[in-house]
Parts: sequence; structure tokens; C-alpha cells
Amino acid sequence: MATASRRQTMNDSNSEPSAGGAGKELVISRVFDAPRALVFRAWTEPRHLARWWSPKGFTNPVCELDLRPGGRIRIDMRAPDGVVYAMGGAFEEIVEPERLVFTSTAGADSDGKPMLENRNTVTFEDDDGKTKMTVHVLVLRAAPEMAGALAGMEQGWTESIDKLSAHVRTMTMSSTEIFAEPGKQEIVLTRVFDAPRDLVFKTWTDPTMIPRWWGPRYLTTTVDRMDARSGGGWRFVQRAPDGSEYAFHGVYHDVTSPRTLVSTFEFEGMPGHVALETGTFDDIGGKTKLTVRSVFQSLEDRDGMLQSGMEQGATETTERFAELLAELEEGASHA
Repeated sequence: MATASRRQTMNDSNSEPSAGGAGKELVISRVFDAPRALVFRAWTEPRHLARWWSPKGFTNPVCELDLRPGGRIRIDMRAPDGVVYAMGGAFEEIVEPERLVFTSTAGADSDGKPMLENRNTVTFEDDDGKTKMTVHVLVLRAAPEMAGALAGMEQGWTESIDKLSAHVRTMTMSSTEIFAEPGKQEIVLTRVFDAPRDLVFKTWTDPTMIPRWWGPRYLTTTVDRMDARSGGGWRFVQRAPDGSEYAFHGVYHDVTSPRTLVSTFEFEGMPGHVALETGTFDDIGGKTKLTVRSVFQSLEDRDGMLQSGMEQGATETTERFAELLAELEEGASHA
């Protein structure tokens, strides 16, 4: 978990900012309850950076880093309305795990020059096992057309760092473990979430939350129906980038909040192959241990599920769920 940010905006002490905003500065500090090597990784590994970079509601379908002085940066930021904003830049200095200096650019004028260019200096200080991170943004160039971006710079960075805080928490959590004992018709998945049991169960059974975590990241999930009560049913449909659709459904046999969730699971692409899934949610000192035991009709069905890539999909699903929990708790702490 991160402490509250210290935010300060100021002008360059050595020069008066121009009408376009060049010379404007922003400083944001935050302390993370995580070692600085881990926080540094969140900044320098594309798979982590893509999960938190850009303001709330944005995603980053393209995130490419050439991690060396002079190496290029490319991040495509997709807004909630679908508009994509391309960001470029380059690394100037990399001192692992202490310091990063890089430029970031946006927009282009008729000569191809960026309409907005910032130099960003990020420092990571060890604080007795925690990490104090400070981001210093200096505006190098700002065309008048970028006035809106400058006005929202502090809010954008603050929301990004809120997302970083949530993601760092997921990086420090216990990993997902999957057990498939030879000769048994079952798969057992366990994961410890750094969140209270009531929140974990409520989020797991909330149909409005399902699209945000259920399944691999590259698939889009739609809830056709979800009546999370004993005797109720569920059906989810997933769409791949190429337009292919995959549907799953089942029936709830036992829904006992916040302890137990028992339901069937059937992939409509292979009808008749039904698994019974029993999820138990155990409180362990304010955290929650989830255990999902999936029992299949045959050993062949169990092994077929493993061979289909179930382990990778389940791991990514629980990671997405952990990120969502961290985001919800971070949002509650700022409310």
C-alpha cells in the first residue's frame, strides 16, 4: 500500500514559462510498501508499465521500451471513448534501481516536431524496505494547442500513480498455484489476495465486475446472465480480437456469502463436458485465501482442460482479479 502523495506544481526557477507552458514543472512523491527493485521493475518492464501507465479508464494496447540510454519509448494510450493517443520518447539515463530520466512526447506540428515534450526524472529511494518514489516533470516544449494537456497534467499523473500503487500491491501478493495430481479428475487452484474476504466474495460474484477480470487480457468478456444465488445460472461470452466468440455457462448450486461458491462450468464449444467447481474463501488475518476445486467427469476431460492452456488463463485471470481488488481498495482509501 502507498502513503498519500505529496504534490507540488511550480515554474522553472531559472526561466519564466512561455505562453505555451514550457518551463512548467510538476513534482509528485509517494511511498510504496514494497522494495525499490520491485517498484523499478514496474516502470521498466513493458508488461507491468502497460497495466498502470495513463490516467484512470485508459488502457495501453501498445507499450514498447528499449531500455538503454537513447532507447526509444512508444506507448499507445486508448481513452474510454476509444480514441488512441500516441506517446513517444527516449531514455536519457538509467541507474537501476535508483533513477530513470526519459523524455515523453505527444502530438506533431506541420514540421513533424512534437507539440508537447517533457523531461521526466524518477528517483527511487530506499526507506527501510519501503520505496520513496519522486517524479519530476519539466515541460521542454508546449505548443498552444496543448494547453488542455498541460492543464490536466497533474491530474493525469496522479491517476497514473494511483494505478501504479494498485499494481505494485498485486506484484507483492502471493502467486497463483495450480495443482493437478496424476490420476485424479480434479484441478485445485489457490491464491491469497491482499483484501478482506467480504470484498473478495462480493467482487467475485458481482456481474458488473466480471468484464474487468474474467479471462485472459486479450479477450473481451460480456455477461449474458449472472444470477449468483443457489439455483441461479450464469453465462459469459468472450470475444477475441479477430471476432471469434467463446461462450461458457453453468448453474449455481450453493452461494453462501462470504464463504462458499459452488457452480458448474461448461464450455459451449464442447457441450456435455461439465465440471463442478467449489470455491472457498478463507479469512487469514485480513487477507483472503481462495481455493477453487474443479472436479471433471473423467481424467481425459481434466487433462484436456490442462492441455488447452487453462493454467496460463487461470493465472492471468487471478492476476487481473488481484489488480481489480487493489484498485477498488485504493479508490476507497481516497474517497
